[in-house]
Amino acid sequence: MTAPLVEAVREALAGAGDPDRAVAQQAYMKSAMPYRGITAPQLKALLRPLLADPVLQLTDRRSWEGAVRELWDDATHREERYAATAVTGHRAYRQWQDPDTLGLYRHLVVTGAWWDHDDEIASQRVGPILRSHREEVTPVVLDWAVDDDLWLRRTAILSQLTFREQTDVGLLRATVEPNLEDTSFWIRKAIGWALRQYARTDPDWVRTAVAEYGERLSGLSRREALKHL
Repeated sequence: MTAPLVEAVREALAGAGDPDRAVAQQAYMKSAMPYRGITAPQLKALLRPLLADPVLQLTDRRSWEGAVRELWDDATHREERYAATAVTGHRAYRQWQDPDTLGLYRHLVVTGAWWDHDDEIASQRVGPILRSHREEVTPVVLDWAVDDDLWLRRTAILSQLTFREQTDVGLLRATVEPNLEDTSFWIRKAIGWALRQYARTDPDWVRTAVAEYGERLSGLSRREALKHL
């Protein structure tokens, strides 16, 4: 049974957008799924009253995850997947941001398989759960760092992106080092990005790591890591 929130979101998205912009968005994102042509600020404005409406609120974890999966798995346009991600992060559902939700985020990462989905989930969903539940979640991140799926590995690398002085440098190394030989742009970019962010907190550590990795570190990763040093 479709949740009223899902129906309301679909209806709001169907009535919005710009067909010309939609074509350009789809081309830019190299997306097989079409867009409706809704900008990020417009999407946020459309969703705000729906997510705040107590009548539409999801009252238990099962219905919340079910609504997210329905918006995501049955999406006909990419904005529905953006809406699903917004539902996961809304303050009304903060109590379910815990290790039990990692299975949902794994599903979104693997099936989304592109940076516009992965990066927010990695830094704004998986990351906070890791920070609050390090003992339980660190082994999951370590497993993801060596998974066959590229996007799970990128998620692991970027999971501490916002941690600054709370960064577990052992975990950072453990997510970066198994991926140093990967030739994918997305992995190389993620490694450089993660190191660059931590350089804001401990530039000497990053300089030392870059020197230690030597030729194992790609030129792209190196440039990104040292960009502000």
